[in-house]
Amino acid sequence: MFASLQNDTFLRACLRQPTEHTPIWLMRQAGRYLPEYRATREKAGSFMGLATNTDYATEVTLQPLERFPLDAAILFSDILTVPDAMGLGLSFQQGEGPKFARQVRDEAAVAALEVPDMDKLRYVFDAVTSIRHALNGRVPLIGFSGSPWTLACYMVEGGGSDDYRLVKSLMYSRPDLMHRILDVNARSVAAYLNAQIEAGAQAVMLFDSWGGVLADGAFQQFSLAYSRQVLSHVKTEHGGVRIPRLLFTKGGGLWLDEIADAGADVVGLDWTMNLGAARARVGDRVALQGNLDPNVLFAPPQAVRAQARAVLDSFGNPAAGHGHVFNLGHGISQFTPPESVEALVDEVHQHSRRLRTAA
Repeated sequence: MFASLQNDTFLRACLRQPTEHTPIWLMRQAGRYLPEYRATREKAGSFMGLATNTDYATEVTLQPLERFPLDAAILFSDILTVPDAMGLGLSFQQGEGPKFARQVRDEAAVAALEVPDMDKLRYVFDAVTSIRHALNGRVPLIGFSGSPWTLACYMVEGGGSDDYRLVKSLMYSRPDLMHRILDVNARSVAAYLNAQIEAGAQAVMLFDSWGGVLADGAFQQFSLAYSRQVLSHVKTEHGGVRIPRLLFTKGGGLWLDEIADAGADVVGLDWTMNLGAARARVGDRVALQGNLDPNVLFAPPQAVRAQARAVLDSFGNPAAGHGHVFNLGHGISQFTPPESVEALVDEVHQHSRRLRTAA
């Protein structure tokens, strides 16, 4: 059904197999920092107009690959498609971020939650299949979802938050309701990721973007437990081919050992972690992804190259059983100069080859 894969470096690194260079892709690599993306979004009329149109979603997913020799594509979509399919009414206001028309803050709203009909997310699965065909085997395609906890933050707050007051108030005052939300979310996310795999995703990533706002103890109970539940129900292979699963918790360095045991093949790190120390801690349990500070990309190209080398040197030469996928420690900023990304990708490929030659 799909073309044979020509560059499987990303998948091999995820599975801690030898690679000729360290693969690189970037969180939010298809986005506002690219003028061609902004032009396509203008045609689409809105973010959701872009994300729900198969042709537009395919077009913007491939845009960064036309500019840079990245080693993976990631589906163009949003982490909040699942609660939108639950009927919460997702919208994006220019400059304000996502908003839900309905929030989940009381017993009645929680009781009404259920795993959505995956047909409501058909536009996502159609985009996955379309992108796989358009890639024509160039690089693998990553599917993704927000984690149960991260989705719950938006569902309770009604959008983004600076202090997480509403969701944490609910968590501490009515943990029973929070566990109910998280269980529905976990079952929904697992079904959603499995449907993406069936549609053609060759790896899937769980973004626990707000796990790091929790206190120790609360993180394990309300975030990690439900990420683990999702990972235990997501396919590890499809059509006889292994499907790597990635878990990224922003601010999760404190719990690295526990995250490494959650069931993912790859643990993503934000820029606050020392990559070499993380490698020593996780050993050969998981591959690591990361972890350049996204703001490095505002420095001149030579500084970008130097910082890229520092990240690669920190990890060291990937030996058998120790995979590394180069990425940013969070999503790329909309203000990033594309020339900085060009320098970054080139340096990661060049320097990682030098490291292997020198070993």
